[in-house]
Amino acid sequence: MVVNYNYKLKPFDHQITALERGWDRPEFGYFMEMGTGKSKVLLDNIGMLYLLGEINFALVIAPKGVYRNWVAKEIPEHMSDDIPHRVIRWVSSPNKTQQAEMRSVGEKFEGLTIFVMNVEAFSSVKGKTGGEWMARTFGRNGLIAVDESTTIKNPKAKRTKSLMRIAAAFKYKRLLTGSPITKSPMDIYSQCEFLRPGLLGYDSFYSFQYRYAVVQRKTMGSHAFQQIVGYKNLDELTERIDAFSYRVLKQDCLDLPEKIYTVRYVEMTKQQREMYNSIKQYALVMLDSGELSTAPAVITQMLRLQQIMSGHLKTDDGETIYFESKRMDALKELIEEHDGKAIIWSRFRYDIQQITKMLNETFGQGCAASFYGDTPDDERQRIVEDFQDKNSKLKFFVGNPATAGYGLTLTEADLVVYYANDFNLETRAQSEDRAHRIGQKNNVTYVDLITDGTIDEKIVTSLQSKIDISAKVLGEEAREWLTLTPKK
Repeated sequence: MVVNYNYKLKPFDHQITALERGWDRPEFGYFMEMGTGKSKVLLDNIGMLYLLGEINFALVIAPKGVYRNWVAKEIPEHMSDDIPHRVIRWVSSPNKTQQAEMRSVGEKFEGLTIFVMNVEAFSSVKGKTGGEWMARTFGRNGLIAVDESTTIKNPKAKRTKSLMRIAAAFKYKRLLTGSPITKSPMDIYSQCEFLRPGLLGYDSFYSFQYRYAVVQRKTMGSHAFQQIVGYKNLDELTERIDAFSYRVLKQDCLDLPEKIYTVRYVEMTKQQREMYNSIKQYALVMLDSGELSTAPAVITQMLRLQQIMSGHLKTDDGETIYFESKRMDALKELIEEHDGKAIIWSRFRYDIQQITKMLNETFGQGCAASFYGDTPDDERQRIVEDFQDKNSKLKFFVGNPATAGYGLTLTEADLVVYYANDFNLETRAQSEDRAHRIGQKNNVTYVDLITDGTIDEKIVTSLQSKIDISAKVLGEEAREWLTLTPKK
């Protein structure tokens, strides 16, 4: 490791260990649990390679909801003052100023250039073309890194295929994620192929799958397909992953407060129960207005069931019907019991809007802010800054985990409420750790609003099974999580 490297912020011991393991290797994965400071590790890694003359360009790729955070927070906070550098951000539909900034990447610069892009851009022709040009122009003396690398876990996705080709031209490659496996061990394959084709010892996804998955042939009508029904040889896979990565958990390296999980049970109204049972049994419900809402597919059916829990339902004509729900009352009671800042997560746009409205009307205008797909870019950073300001009146952050669950630091909150979950372990884990990371001084309480005997419980059970599989592949003990104790 570079001797006397001038860190902007002193690293923790586990961050030094991470750098010692991987800083000078052509390909490496920083599989560090969220909140352990992997962004700092990458930036120090980039700085070290620059000072030794190994690179003068870094392409940092992150999800859309995160990549601005690299420009606004991570790079200013962690890049060493000894390194002359410029930061350029990709914008898919730029104004004249932004367009000029992006084009400046082609101008000569005596220092380190860090170009930050959102991973979704690589699904477009424009983003793919831009990435390929940077690979040809700077790859020989460059580093490419994917933050939250499970965004390229699907080997068939356009973005994954594009980034595989682009990464091949770069001298150094890095992966960053706290949970490289969020659904099954198959998630790891394309991430490792990004680092280097054949890194795991297999020349195709199917040969990899044959080694580590138990597959059965299934038939549905005239359609036949292969379905994974189990896994095998996972100890071997763990050893292979360990050879080119560093894994650390918060419990092993940080003196952080505890996570406390609990459930607040919410009853359904009579109308909700009737609608729920109708969709569950018949996959359709006739609403009082005469509108028909059907759910012929399993995924749609589950979505409709969950919408009913929140007090709204979208009809086949696209109209949203609203009805009484006790869930909002339960949330209000929780907030009244709590003295401090809180985060409330929901997968539904309608929930976010109604929760924000209720909080502002009940506890004072300006106390709550929404962070979801419709939130303007210039508002997002302001919301985070105000929430993190102890003296700000903004007390409640109401967001969609898919949009706001990545990359943000929200450590002023010590209460996190899940108003409406989904089946995605990645967004659940990411959103949990917005509050539980370096800088948190208090225990963080996580409350799931659950109606027993419903889809709410099935979602939590599914998430726990995914946690268990991920832990096994990564050689860890399955962590304690939410335990349901249904009401009698």
